[in-house]
Amino acid sequence: MGQRMAGKTVLLFGGGSRSGATNNGIAAALTYAREDAAVFIVDNDAVALQDGLTRLRAEQPSARTNGTKADVTDSSAIKAAVEACAADVGTPDVLHNNVGIAPMGGPLEMTEEEWDKVMSANLSSAFLTTKHVLPYLLETGGAIVNIASIGGIRHLGYNYPGYAASKAGLIQFTRNIAVEYANRGVRANCVAPGFIETPMMYQQIAENYDSVEQMRRMRNRASPTGAMGDSFDVANAALFLASDEAKYINGVCLPVDGGLIHSVPNASQAL
Repeated sequence: MGQRMAGKTVLLFGGGSRSGATNNGIAAALTYAREDAAVFIVDNDAVALQDGLTRLRAEQPSARTNGTKADVTDSSAIKAAVEACAADVGTPDVLHNNVGIAPMGGPLEMTEEEWDKVMSANLSSAFLTTKHVLPYLLETGGAIVNIASIGGIRHLGYNYPGYAASKAGLIQFTRNIAVEYANRGVRANCVAPGFIETPMMYQQIAENYDSVEQMRRMRNRASPTGAMGDSFDVANAALFLASDEAKYINGVCLPVDGGLIHSVPNASQAL
């Protein structure tokens, strides 16, 4: 265990994991805990929450950890989760927003209700969590890390403009918060993953391909490195931005994409 987050409490929304499978949420929780942070995870899925806590406690038994179930689109539930974190493992020093859904379909395929659901889950949730955590961060200083996406910056070959627009909005929301509260001791930054191998890939993206094998092959080929990243690549970037090592880094959107954001679209696109 390192000491980069010693004495700090991380409140992580979207930290659950069914069966403890490695996703961006549990990878972040484990990474913070390994660096001596107290970690409080929140998830809307009670099973995923408990499975995530089970893995976290098994791998980091000396860390202070707990969590609660809450819907990130429900302001009162978020407020209660923040208060539970403060009472249980400590007042939050870091807010980590990891929530994201990526249903396929554009204006012709999506209903208005489906569009609103994406915006609520991916963008409005960050407004609500920030609303309730910011008073704590302003007391002693702290950091916000929002998980955005390269899809919020450039087209990735998928027909999911709702996801893309919500993540683009999250990036700009983060920049605004970063500048507005910089002189009051609060930093806000984004991590923008590119092609990362996660359970979400199999659950929400696989339908675009003829087979899982084709999906893996094409997403690997689409990366300039020739291979997708993994959830710990994302988590390590978040750890850096949350830590005091990044004390003068504010308002950035850090790509974790193997160079994808700089590559020229060609036959190696994901689709």
